[in-house]
Amino acid sequence: MTRPAPRVVEALNAALHRLFEERSSLHLLGEDVRDPYGGAFKVTRGLSARHPDRVLSTPISEAGITGVAGGLALAGDQAIVEMMFGDFAALAFDQILNLISKSVTMYGDRLPMPVVVRCPVGGNRGYGPTHSQSLQKHFLGVPNLALYETSPFHDPYAQLAEGLDRGPAMLFEDKVLYTRRMFRDGVVDEHRRYALWGGSTGWAHISPADGTAADVVLICPGGTAHRALDAARLLRARGIAAHVLVPARLYPPDLEPVLPLLADTRLVAVAEESTEGGTWGAEIAARVHTKIWAQLRSPVLLLNSADSVVPTAPHLEARVLLGAELIADVIEASVARSMPPRTPAALPPAAPLAAAGPETVGPEIAKAEAGEPAAAAAQSAEPAAGVPVAVPKLNNNDTAYLVLRWFADDGAHIDEGDPLVELETSKAVEEIAAPAAGHLRVCAAEGSEVGVGELLAELLAEPSAAPEPAAPAPGTPAPTASVERAAVPGPAAAPPLAQEPGPDVRTHVLDRAQQGTAAVVTRAHREVPVAFAAVEVAVDAVLARLRILSDESGAEVGLPEAVVKAVAAAHPAFSHLFGTLVDERTVRLADTVDIGVTVDAGNGLYIPVLRDCAVRSLAALSDDLMDFRLKAFRAEFTAGELSGGSLSVSLNTEPGVLFVQPIVMAPQLCMVSVGGPLTRLVLEDGVPASTTVVTLGLAYDHRVVNGRDAVAFLRTVADALHDAEKLVELVDPQ
Repeated sequence: MTRPAPRVVEALNAALHRLFEERSSLHLLGEDVRDPYGGAFKVTRGLSARHPDRVLSTPISEAGITGVAGGLALAGDQAIVEMMFGDFAALAFDQILNLISKSVTMYGDRLPMPVVVRCPVGGNRGYGPTHSQSLQKHFLGVPNLALYETSPFHDPYAQLAEGLDRGPAMLFEDKVLYTRRMFRDGVVDEHRRYALWGGSTGWAHISPADGTAADVVLICPGGTAHRALDAARLLRARGIAAHVLVPARLYPPDLEPVLPLLADTRLVAVAEESTEGGTWGAEIAARVHTKIWAQLRSPVLLLNSADSVVPTAPHLEARVLLGAELIADVIEASVARSMPPRTPAALPPAAPLAAAGPETVGPEIAKAEAGEPAAAAAQSAEPAAGVPVAVPKLNNNDTAYLVLRWFADDGAHIDEGDPLVELETSKAVEEIAAPAAGHLRVCAAEGSEVGVGELLAELLAEPSAAPEPAAPAPGTPAPTASVERAAVPGPAAAPPLAQEPGPDVRTHVLDRAQQGTAAVVTRAHREVPVAFAAVEVAVDAVLARLRILSDESGAEVGLPEAVVKAVAAAHPAFSHLFGTLVDERTVRLADTVDIGVTVDAGNGLYIPVLRDCAVRSLAALSDDLMDFRLKAFRAEFTAGELSGGSLSVSLNTEPGVLFVQPIVMAPQLCMVSVGGPLTRLVLEDGVPASTTVVTLGLAYDHRVVNGRDAVAFLRTVADALHDAEKLVELVDPQ
């Protein structure tokens, strides 16, 4: 049985243990680094128990800690310093700049200074302005100081060992990476592979498994690696092949191993989380321009976070920090300027770049540059004749979609890239952008269903003299007056009010996410004959076992993961509950157990899909759920992540939630709900005792599932969460 790859925090911890076993003069200094705390992010867990004299918890003084480390190095010892948060490295800047780095050469002879300063950095954790920064750029170019950054591709032992041997050095550790698993054996996923170029502290080269040559090479430090991988996936769907390069050492960079790849691509881009100005990306761009300027087809593109402090509120933080969608959009726009389109209608032409140096783009600039989506920089002419807008294939489950909302009135002029129409699929609401500029002629009314490939609209060079209104959906009453659409963003048009509110009436406008939820729920209630059943299950045993598993694995495994796993375990006995109704007598059974889970981060309800739940461990499902919560905060889900589930689970595990009656999301047949933990008094051998219970519910399509099956299914799930023998099978890692 193959064990899952370790998380980055586990790899760092193992590297420190190995170094302490190998180097008897090595010390570790930092705040709260001794057990049982083991550091703010548990990187030093277990070290003080094995090496009590060499792991020192210090007072809160970053300058003092770093100065002591420098003194240890001057005395012939070695030291690793842990900054609780990398932001506080600013307080140690004097010791790093004027003591540790200078001591290497300022005494006449070269002295070894084996000091590594570890710095947890980066945002996307909601820690606010003083605990979320990426300060790497402020330490670039300090003589004798090497900079490294953890990544899911590089062994941190090699980074720490090299940093100590060539010292001094700093190791930047993106906090979001701590819970991510390392990649190993050259495999990223079924579509991508990676190889290390230039040794263990060189470059990770991530490329398509089918060997597709690079249109774009995206260079990024380890903290942005997953965002770069997501951007590469988005770009591939848009017809652009992106390779990704991730370095183990940021400075001084060794570009020689990767120069042939950079010289052979159409566009080189560097993405990092820091704000622009004096960045690592600018350093890379300057060196690339110096070495292979004659081979470059366009200047190196620089992508950074916005010029702002990092807010605490997740929705504001997401607007500041560089994300995958923005990376993909800006690169797509830049590729449109630097290479011919793959198909006649793929990407519009644009004016050539005028800059001789690297081009820098942050989120606010990118909105104008990429146009959301990336086409606003191009000046496209109106079509000479009508440009048809056909219904695209949005997922593999549906052959038709519901037209929810047109963003412009029939006959209105719209620009290329502007939002055009919203379509509701079985899993999500998708926004379709205008493929060209022109005057809109609507061919499918709001509320109508359209099949894949059917005509949605035409974009005309001139407005039609008398555009015919689109035929109303069946059952839609004829309008009695022309009503201007309200400019309210949302995936579905809100139901019309009986009358317009007066000027003194207080109103609450539904946001876009809630309108989308309303549209999906309305359709579900309209189309699916739903029944409901519920059971109560004691969960004391599973909660206790999950706490042990969390400590053993480093994953935050809780009741949601256990319920999903228990539901997946019931698939062999109840395969028809995981199917899709093809017609009134036929159910298509699912090949794999892919389960949707509800995620509500306060800015809308999402139902992303956990894949292959039957064969994956609870810890692996926990990793995916953590990713889903972060993406929900940033509203970064793709259509692929929200589609393809064979059954869904509604997670409502806040304390005190008695039970929840879910809906059935067509074309699925069932949705399981789990409520919050409740305390019950029971008699055990005649003695009152308390136990923790939750309510499991099942909403099911009565055309396929009967009450007997529903109750049997719920009891099977409940047994997996309660029965001692089945609990071992459920919880133990696979």
